[in-house]
Amino acid sequence: MNYRQLGSTGIKVPEVGFGAWQLGNARDWEGMEDNHAIKLVHEALDQGCNFFDTAPNYGGGNSESLLGEALIGRRSEAVINSKFGHHPDNTLNFDSQKIRSSVENSLRRLKTDYLDSILLHNPPFEILTGSTNHFEVLESLKQEGKIRAYGASVDTAREMDELIRNTGSQVIEVMFNIFHQEPRKAFKKAAEKKVGLIVKVPLDSGWLSGKYDENSIFTDIRSRWGREQLMKRAELLPVLRELLEPGESLVQLALRYILYYQEVSAVIPGNKNLEQLIENLSASDTSISIEKAEKIKEIWEQKLQADPLGW
Repeated sequence: MNYRQLGSTGIKVPEVGFGAWQLGNARDWEGMEDNHAIKLVHEALDQGCNFFDTAPNYGGGNSESLLGEALIGRRSEAVINSKFGHHPDNTLNFDSQKIRSSVENSLRRLKTDYLDSILLHNPPFEILTGSTNHFEVLESLKQEGKIRAYGASVDTAREMDELIRNTGSQVIEVMFNIFHQEPRKAFKKAAEKKVGLIVKVPLDSGWLSGKYDENSIFTDIRSRWGREQLMKRAELLPVLRELLEPGESLVQLALRYILYYQEVSAVIPGNKNLEQLIENLSASDTSISIEKAEKIKEIWEQKLQADPLGW
């Protein structure tokens, strides 16, 4: 596993981290047995993948709890990123007065006394402008040693620009993948300010695994996609498959494209089983060529830039 610096935080993270949205989360995804979730975390650590991304609302707090259970005796090996704003009862509340209690509840579930980083979880835009006291509260928690770094999880270049310009954020988590490349416009600015970038939804909620087509039926969070969205995604898969090297999977291509950008610190695909985990981590074994990366950029510019997909 190759490692990169998480911006100016002094924290090193593996290129491919562990997205823990699926851990024990039957609410948004297919259910996962607790012992299976713990084994996945242990296997990730053994493979050199020690960066875990979670949140209080993932599985109603179950993701954090299982991660905490799995890390008993191994906390010092791990880097944990959690969030604030989406709560275990599935409500949204970004009241800055609730940040401290939310962090303390995350610490309790995770069985630790500090978070390596915490992010405001897709907050209202006005918070990103620095006009509220949210980042002052986060800075206080940092000074107290309860968190090592902070920032926000967002979806667009405009949101990234606001964070970088108006706050002391050291970490930004952003949605970026072959089908959603608009945030790339803000990558250079993030690098100039030494802000660490974590890439979320790298496989377009599993679509870039290549396992689905326009006739696929989803009963989980992906049921939000309408017929037109499915058709458009399906039309692009054969184009991407033409770019695969012998023995390379679509998952590996998708993750390697993201890691082509040196501004990115880590990518955090989800893992539902050991096979997926190993495939995800193997993306760090080799890199994509400049020519192929440019071709993927062209595909997005020609097919999706003017008519973007919903996520």
